[in-house]
Parts: sequence; structure tokens; C-alpha cells
Amino acid sequence: MKQRAAIWVRVSTKDQENENQLAKLRKWAASRDFKIVTEYILEESAWNGKHKAKLQQAMEDARLGRYDVLLVWALDRLSREGAEALLATMRQFRERGVLVFSHEESWTDGPPQMQELLTSLFGWIAQQESNRKSERIKLALALRKSKGLPIGRQPGAVDKKKRKRSGYVARWEQERASS
Repeated sequence: MKQRAAIWVRVSTKDQENENQLAKLRKWAASRDFKIVTEYILEESAWNGKHKAKLQQAMEDARLGRYDVLLVWALDRLSREGAEALLATMRQFRERGVLVFSHEESWTDGPPQMQELLTSLFGWIAQQESNRKSERIKLALALRKSKGLPIGRQPGAVDKKKRKRSGYVARWEQERASS
């Protein structure tokens, strides 16, 4: 009997394509003779917490035995909150009888002890990468401001879709206002 698989795909914004991840994971599932029973597709940043509801749904489906394997593009698609959070997520799936396999980290198919060691390392790397990206953006905004250049949306600019006032610029402005 084929193992039942779920696919987890997350991109950070609606402007990014999730089809690349999805197509590769579907092909990977077929090559491993997995039967795809559900797909969790998210277009949310890992930092805003909105992905957690979908993650809880995936955990509940795992607990109910709806699938045996969760396929992800890379472990940082599950969490960018660091080693502890990623390890906890992996353990929770394992406790529910679900193995997590990462397309980009082939070692996830190895012994549990090796998985824990490497998961903690890659979780830390994902968190550091996210922190560095945030710092680069903050520095670039500060540089633009110091040169007297405009930051963010310019007066009179017209967007094709409604913008949310959140993210790096809003947090940066709040930090600058409080200091």
C-alpha cells in the first residue's frame, strides 16, 4: 500500500510563485510512490504568525492519521523561528506518526538522531538568514533617510491593489519614533 503524503508549500508574499515548489514536490512524491492526499499552500510570511493556524491544521490532520509523510521544499518553509521551534515542530509531527521529508535537505530521510542534530543547525541558519535580511533592509532605509531620499510609497503613487501598512517600513518607523 502506498504511503499517504501531504505537501507543505509556503511563500512569503502573494507576489511570489509557489508553483515551482508545488510542481517539484508533486514530482518527488510520485518518484517515491507516495499518494498525495492533501496540500497545504500558504502565501504568508513566517514572521507574522498567520501560518500557525495552517500548521495546527496540518498537525491535527497528522494526529488523525490522514497522512504518513509531510513533504516540504525546505525546512525553513515550516519555521524561521530558530532551532528550538523547528525541532519542536519536527518532534510534534514525529509524535503523531508523520515523517517530515525536505526536498532540499536530503538528510531528513536519515536516522532520527542525525535529523535532530542537523535540524537544529539548519533551524539556526534559517533564523540567522532572516535576521540578516531584516538588518540589510533597515540599513538601506536608514541610508535613504540620511540622504534625504524618500522612503516607501511616494505621494501621488497609484497601486494596482490595496497596500497594507505593515512590514519593515512600519516597524522601522516605529523604532525610529521611539528612539
